[in-house]
Amino acid sequence: MKYKRILLKLSGEALMGEQQYGIDSDRLMQYSQEIKEVAALGVEVAVVIGGGNIFRGVQAEQVGLDRVQGDYMGMLATVINSMALQSALEKLGVYTRLLSGLNIQQVCEPYIRRRAVRHLEKGRVVIFGAGTGNPYFTTDSAASLRAIEIEADVVLKGTRVDGIYSADPEKDPNAIFYSSISFKDVFEKGLNVMDMTAFTLCKENGLPIIVFDMNTAGNLKRLVQGEKIGTLVTMDDLVESIEEAVDKIQNSESARSTERN
Repeated sequence: MKYKRILLKLSGEALMGEQQYGIDSDRLMQYSQEIKEVAALGVEVAVVIGGGNIFRGVQAEQVGLDRVQGDYMGMLATVINSMALQSALEKLGVYTRLLSGLNIQQVCEPYIRRRAVRHLEKGRVVIFGAGTGNPYFTTDSAASLRAIEIEADVVLKGTRVDGIYSADPEKDPNAIFYSSISFKDVFEKGLNVMDMTAFTLCKENGLPIIVFDMNTAGNLKRLVQGEKIGTLVTMDDLVESIEEAVDKIQNSESARSTERN
């Protein structure tokens, strides 16, 4: 198996399916079935899901609400989605735990890192709700933070497109697809992978990101088994720099050896 422990990041909007808002039951069950198949392989699965299908914190200021208040409303929206996913998974016979960044003990456990890791080790799918529990942080940031805390092997960002492009492929037919790309190149090219806080967290901790199409059945399973699906974001630029430095040292030593001879 390519990955032992993964963190799957899903957007709230993805749950809408073809609807304008809310949760599409068919899409919810599709995602749950995909997660079940991966968990059945022995992969430890953690999930962070957004709340954009219900409410986004950034929408608050647009309607005259306080941004902090709006962010907390957005966190509650993620809890609603997390509860829906938990219910769908359990309907399929998957053992789950919902951990929240906010204290809502009637419906979910408070987030405690060691408890989350223990649940994963026992084979339970762990869903992280309410983001980081703090305003001004997106669910992308929550996904990166939780992945680092639980020592996940990779962050899998499930989207409706099949990876990272040089431009929006839905608007630009000439957009270039990247099968792999470095953190440095993503930043220099101004590509939209995650918000800057989330992206920087992954970069500084050497945590790879894979952006892939979650709506294509079987993609998640094939990905964790090692197939090249979507776009892999890694620290390859650092590896290349190290290799270049090693080559320079070896060439320098070889040159000195030639001079002595």
